[in-house]
Amino acid sequence: MQKPQVFFGLLAAIILFSVIVMTTTLTQGVLFVIGLALGITLLYARFGFTSAFRRLLSVGNVQGLQAHMLMLAIASTLFAIILSTGFSFTGIEPKGYVSPVGMSVLVGSFLFGIGMQLGNGCASGTLYSVGGGSSSMIITLLSFIVGSTVGAYHFTFWMEETPALAPISLAETTGFGYFGAWALQMVAFAAIYFLTVWIAKKKNPPMMKPLPTTVGWKRYFRGAWPLFAAAIVLALLNALTLTVRGNPWGITSAFALWGGKALMAVGIDVTTWGYFSGANAEALTNTVLADSTSVMNFGIIIGAFLSAAAQGTFKPKKIKPGVAGAAIVGGLLMGYGARLAFGCNIGAYFGGIASFSLHGWVWMVMAMLGTFLALFIRPLFGLKNPKPTDSIC
Repeated sequence: MQKPQVFFGLLAAIILFSVIVMTTTLTQGVLFVIGLALGITLLYARFGFTSAFRRLLSVGNVQGLQAHMLMLAIASTLFAIILSTGFSFTGIEPKGYVSPVGMSVLVGSFLFGIGMQLGNGCASGTLYSVGGGSSSMIITLLSFIVGSTVGAYHFTFWMEETPALAPISLAETTGFGYFGAWALQMVAFAAIYFLTVWIAKKKNPPMMKPLPTTVGWKRYFRGAWPLFAAAIVLALLNALTLTVRGNPWGITSAFALWGGKALMAVGIDVTTWGYFSGANAEALTNTVLADSTSVMNFGIIIGAFLSAAAQGTFKPKKIKPGVAGAAIVGGLLMGYGARLAFGCNIGAYFGGIASFSLHGWVWMVMAMLGTFLALFIRPLFGLKNPKPTDSIC
């Protein structure tokens, strides 16, 4: 355990929590704590979306995608109860992420799929890797913010000048109701799970690399957590987020906000952009601590830092030129793609599917296609893909 870093992380978490509560509301402080829990969970399990897609398409390793199905099944069950009953801890009416399906989602999620394989991390992966001490992911994060800001600038074009269907909720638009939509998605999750079992038997892929860990009760506090345990915790935390702030967990809207605030600080007026209207315009004038997505992101980074320090794995390394180049391109593609697709692997894929939105399923398919293409691009930057002959991947 890296005790100085653990002490610093705890101190930073306490100070930031206090500042958030004093300058905004207790609810924001609670969301920051949920962010801490998310960061801890993601780091201890190295719970990946990027790696899960890459391992599946390159060698047929299905461990990550199976964990996704468990996570989505639990989240969908909880979301169905919350959304159908209107349950809330704060009095805010819970609403899921249901977005239109159109050209913007198709293009955006495809670009995101390419970008997360080049940047070596998705939205959640970028945040917890930064907190965990990955030097290259700092470049990915900065590029992610730039790409998201450019996407916000082009947002009106994609929304108004490209074709799209109206938002489709499997629960409300179809008339199935939440129970019918829940049953439909359970069948889909089960089908995908059994498909992964078949793929694993046919491919006999290398298993995932074991994570650094310890023994006994210390394992709960220093890792490593099984993927399936993390899947359950992430589903519970996303449902808790829905009942606290009224929306599911999201990440990338904060990146556009940070970019917009940065441009405003240097004299560039972004209030004329279509994206920065309504609530987004109000967020530009408020403290960033009033933005629930931002405080959760801060929590994820600090939570991951605490976890890495507890494991003794917080050891930033030098960045290779090829990795840096891939991080820049990957971050830009993810940021831009997330704005077009109404979110990332968390807001669109996790939150969208759990909210019974068709766009979440479309995002999954297109991001898979983007990942497949990226397998051929990664070697150009010196990045390796798993191989069937590997002992672990």
